Amino acid sequence: MMNYNKHLLGLSILSMCFPVLSEALPEGATKIPSTPEIPNRLSIEYFSPDQIFEFKKLDHYSEPKWLTDNYVKTGKLPPVEQRLPEAPMVMKTASMPDGVGVYGGVLRQVTGGRPQGWNWSAAHSQGWGGINYIVQQCLTRTGPMYQLKTDQLQVLPNLAQSWEWSKDGKTLTMHLLKGAKWSDGVPFTSEDVRFYWEDTVLEPRVPSFSSQNALGDGAKLTIIDEYTIRWSFNKPFQNQALYNMAFMTFCPGPAHVLKPLHPKYNNQATFEDFSNALPANEVPTVTMGPWVPVSYKEDQIILLRRNPYYWKVDEKGNQLPYMDEVRYKLSTWESRTLETMSGSADFSNMENPPIYIETLRKLAASNSPTRAMFGPRNLAFQIQMNMNPTLSVRDDREAAIRQLNRKLKFRKAISHAIDRKSLGQALVKGPFTAEYAGGLHPETAFYRQSDVVYYPYNPRLSKQYLAELGLVDSDGNGVVNFPDDINHGDDLEIVFNSGNGTADSVFNDNLVSMMADIGIKLIPRLLDSVQGDSARDAGDFDWRLNRSDKELIVPMQRMEWLAPIAQSGPVWHRGTANNPQVLQPFEQKMVTLAHEIFAERDNKKQADLIGELNHEMTKNVYHVGLVAYPGALLVNKRIRNVPNAPITAYQWAEDAVMRERFWVPKQQQLKGLKPHTVPEYE
Repeated sequence: MMNYNKHLLGLSILSMCFPVLSEALPEGATKIPSTPEIPNRLSIEYFSPDQIFEFKKLDHYSEPKWLTDNYVKTGKLPPVEQRLPEAPMVMKTASMPDGVGVYGGVLRQVTGGRPQGWNWSAAHSQGWGGINYIVQQCLTRTGPMYQLKTDQLQVLPNLAQSWEWSKDGKTLTMHLLKGAKWSDGVPFTSEDVRFYWEDTVLEPRVPSFSSQNALGDGAKLTIIDEYTIRWSFNKPFQNQALYNMAFMTFCPGPAHVLKPLHPKYNNQATFEDFSNALPANEVPTVTMGPWVPVSYKEDQIILLRRNPYYWKVDEKGNQLPYMDEVRYKLSTWESRTLETMSGSADFSNMENPPIYIETLRKLAASNSPTRAMFGPRNLAFQIQMNMNPTLSVRDDREAAIRQLNRKLKFRKAISHAIDRKSLGQALVKGPFTAEYAGGLHPETAFYRQSDVVYYPYNPRLSKQYLAELGLVDSDGNGVVNFPDDINHGDDLEIVFNSGNGTADSVFNDNLVSMMADIGIKLIPRLLDSVQGDSARDAGDFDWRLNRSDKELIVPMQRMEWLAPIAQSGPVWHRGTANNPQVLQPFEQKMVTLAHEIFAERDNKKQADLIGELNHEMTKNVYHVGLVAYPGALLVNKRIRNVPNAPITAYQWAEDAVMRERFWVPKQQQLKGLKPHTVPEYE
């Protein structure tokens, strides 16, 4: 159990609340300014874990009447009590905004993503926008943690019902949910965990969302029995393991489906065959989630129906989910927001600041079908500067840029060149944005204003630093040149990878101008999401525009995205066997701090260590922060049991709000496309 110094959604804590680090601020640095209030800022109700759910056997269980009549009475399905675990997860009424619901209806969602397939064990995405959270169920769950009381903050159980550490902290024993079943009725057991770990995560020929060390130093798995597993580690109390057993890094696939497709168990199969198994058009799929994909039409729709074996109930014994059907329209991310605003979709994370003002105006109308909940500023844009000296370097210019990126004085010069106030107002007028120094997000659990070193807009100092690095305009064309012995003395030209959305255009236009003011030629390279991810993963960039979310909120959840504890990250200093990371002294210090954070069990000491880590990140401009801003959750007013939630905290809102509890009054329910059907028996 954790007990952090402040809650995830609390306001930024003023520096006087914490001791200021004793070292003097570096030249040109200041403290980060306070932030203005956000319009329509949501308020959060907090609970203890046992007010959200417990595992308990109830005296009676029920289900939709049509399910009993059409499937149980006809012998197609066993009675509901036989389909549930011995002690199902009971969702508690105390934390339901609108209480126990009624069965029926449709949840309409839109996604700009497209499903790669249903074999998430081989790192296939189901298309994002929340469908991954439905299909992939993991050992632990972190999404709803944003609602936990600060003195009871902890990683929540899921398919792992409980766990305990050994006295020396080097073993973690986990107890799986006994009697839970996959959507086809096959029991979920430790064999599903073993297969996922040994035959996908540890198998180098299978792509995976996870890795051995993502769970902790030297993680090893032992199967004790059908419902008990034990992890062992080289170092004690690898607490990040519990975070990394949540989405997406430890969500076992159905072993009984996947093993016959795996080369280890089928000598006719190849690893490529296995990785590409279960394509998007192969439905219904098998899942532990509340709904099951039963129909897929390319670029049109994914249809999901209720899982008759879902392992959660409410306090009255009603098997969840309440809603029978989920539809995912395959469109664009912009359409997701627009359709939710208009009432033709029910749920959207609004993440595009240029449309905020117009959205608020439309939603203020009395006949608006949608409500908006603005969260804290836990989204932020940053410039990531590639620090690997050799990865994907093709010529002298790229090699010279990498060396510049590794110089603190150069990174400080770039930070001083950026007018973040103007940049924020260009993104969206009003009090939505705040200056962002980089590091942890300014309105999240571990942020302390006193830890942050900020290099604000100061173009004079920026030019001075460039000159001290030998970067002067020697040919009089307005662009500074490398010294004669570096890159032939050519102009300093930097390629800037970004997306092609509205926000990307705002940043590109303004950053090109700001860099030109100090003599740097910035060349935008517009990439779609697939191209951008490929370039990122290959280390093929000088600089890249990035919007960070979860990784800069809860450090234990994605530490490899913050500090170079593994060759896989962070993004801007990845390494490979042929092009390894070359860590600088401050990075080595960050690695040490990261491992101390993992092992520290005293809450105050852990918070202090995270503060030190954030201090090192910002003092050394590990990435160049631009602006922080809030997102808003848009939800159709007919949907019940929607708690106030930020669009992203420990996970995205689709997981945090627990959609399995959503319900709609009978008179407002929409007719399903495949009414009164369940997977496997359509």
